[in-house]
Amino acid sequence: MPYIEINSVRCYYSQRNGTGTPILFCHGSGGGHHHWLFQLKNLPDSLEPIAVDLPGHGRSEGPPASNIETYRDWLHQFTESLKLKDFLLAGHSMGGAIAMAYAMKYPDHVLGLVLIGTGCRLKVLPELLSSLKKETMPADFIQYLYGENASDELLNRAREELTATNPALLYSDLSACNNFNITDKLALIMQPSLVICGSNDLLTPVKYSRFLSDKLPRGEIDIITDAGHMAMIEKPDEVNNSIVLFHNKLHNSGEY
Repeated sequence: MPYIEINSVRCYYSQRNGTGTPILFCHGSGGGHHHWLFQLKNLPDSLEPIAVDLPGHGRSEGPPASNIETYRDWLHQFTESLKLKDFLLAGHSMGGAIAMAYAMKYPDHVLGLVLIGTGCRLKVLPELLSSLKKETMPADFIQYLYGENASDELLNRAREELTATNPALLYSDLSACNNFNITDKLALIMQPSLVICGSNDLLTPVKYSRFLSDKLPRGEIDIITDAGHMAMIEKPDEVNNSIVLFHNKLHNSGEY
């Protein structure tokens, strides 16, 4: 399993080696590389997927960050360490915020963005932050993550994962989200951007994704029917197809 050392801290990532266009996946709050298993396994050979564990998440060491900018700069160190060039950058929820912040500060080599269940502003319910600050995981949080038609098997796995998640880690991530707002800076993101949203997403509703895609200079949107906030897990085939079509369009148009 591949690790890389950044600032004397071991960080984990999963990579499917190939010769296609690299696509780097960045997970959301409290998550890890395992949220991208369907993408790591099932995307075609025209893409080379890489999924990272942010500091303090999954198998990566070190403390989590309390702001998006710190994660952004860490991710740049990661791509520099891997000598990653000319890649697509994909992010879910908080990971989408990191991806947009990255594209603004470090635009070189970012061919395009895939933004899943995210927004240019990520306000968090005050009662959720208050509960997590007391190191109590809200019992109903799972209801906000998945669509109403998610399978019992999927929901049970999600509950187990949430139970094992440190509330302090989730509080740190969601605090970073709560302070994120680039509404007035979207015009600075010049890369082609695919915005993906589940039709039943309660945390980042469709209207947020429509606003994001409308305000991005080169944005487009794909709404995944019958999916919630975790669309890449609930409807992996649909999300993968959307990513492949986006990549193919960019490739065929001579973008890279």
